[in-house]
Amino acid sequence: MVADNAADSTKENSESMDVLASTRTVVKNALEKLGYPDEVFELMKEPMRMMTVRIPVRMDDGSIKIFTGYRAQHNDSVGPTKGGVRFHPNVTEKEVKALSIWMSLKAGIVDLPYGGGKGGIVCDPREMSFRELEGLSRGYVRAISQIVGPNKDIPAPDVFTNSQIMAWMMDEYSRIDEFNNPGFITGKPIVLGGSHGRESATAKGVTICINEAAKKKGIDVKGARVVVQGFGNAGSFLAKFLYDAGAKIVAISDAYGALSDPDGLDIDYLLDRRDSFGTVTKLFENTISNKQLLELDCDILVPAAVQNQITEENAHNIKASIVVEAANGPTTLEGTRILSERGKLLVPDVLASSGGVTVSYFEWVQNNQGYYWSAEEIDKKLHEIMIKSFNNIYNTAETRRVDMRLAAYMAGVRKMAEAARFRGWV
Repeated sequence: MVADNAADSTKENSESMDVLASTRTVVKNALEKLGYPDEVFELMKEPMRMMTVRIPVRMDDGSIKIFTGYRAQHNDSVGPTKGGVRFHPNVTEKEVKALSIWMSLKAGIVDLPYGGGKGGIVCDPREMSFRELEGLSRGYVRAISQIVGPNKDIPAPDVFTNSQIMAWMMDEYSRIDEFNNPGFITGKPIVLGGSHGRESATAKGVTICINEAAKKKGIDVKGARVVVQGFGNAGSFLAKFLYDAGAKIVAISDAYGALSDPDGLDIDYLLDRRDSFGTVTKLFENTISNKQLLELDCDILVPAAVQNQITEENAHNIKASIVVEAANGPTTLEGTRILSERGKLLVPDVLASSGGVTVSYFEWVQNNQGYYWSAEEIDKKLHEIMIKSFNNIYNTAETRRVDMRLAAYMAGVRKMAEAARFRGWV
């Protein structure tokens, strides 16, 4: 068992390293395309700050368990850093570093006054009680309190964290600060200063990108055959949005397998049956694998689960005309190259999933000014920003003759690079 755990750990670290290395590769290429000198890449290839913390939590059985947490602040040349906190057993330092770089890119793509941040705690929240999760959430805030704040670094929800966890974190920070400070964190409940539309913001942004990509390819979303890999927060919301828009959702999946029906699945029925972690396929006997799901005949494929799903091994078998990444890093660099050469329109994660940070920005602005917008106002503002960002990157890809991923990275790094240059850092 020890040997198995060691092998799993080595594999996880290798995968995280691949994500960090591939992210750096595209950042370097983007900066070179834009004509920036090597020292700009040297500044951007690592977070400016990386904090590792140890968090003691008294468990329900009376024992004390020590958890490891991280907070990365990639670059604050534009403004305070911003990014989620994930609770997951496979969190690694390298993964957190890579994700903080992605957050910087997302902020640059949608033109927000932020740099990227990211946090994580190595734990399995599915095996922890409500009280234990509260203790862990508050302990994490105490551990990182000196480097975060509404004008320093603003956390948000991520994998296996939600509005309740954000509420505990905000309350703990307010106790430390001795001041009610809702702008410290986003993704909070509405009654504590949260914003309308925040919970579904990532999926709404992905849906907007799908609609824009479909226009470019001459595909009508109404009646289009869509495959959604992943049925968690992002996957379930976007499946519902597309289903309501008249798309035919021919397959969905979760961690245990996939469901498919060429005539379209009943998404309302599946949403009603799934559990709190997005699991629904265990209730059915006739399932297929995630590998089979990716290669199904469809118009639009949305990887909304985990990293490294479309690779050089299966990219040649992808039948969808449009691939829109709702997950972080679902397509490898080689997979990206193959899809682009085959004429597939790949909308990269740093663009497609930037709806979350955009509405988080709206929440932060509302907290700072003490004036709150309606759901309709939020939706209108999100549409304007996402459509403008999509068209900017699509046009950059066309004029520069590069793929959408490199075009997105070029848009993402430009603002940071210019801010660092004007500050005299490089």
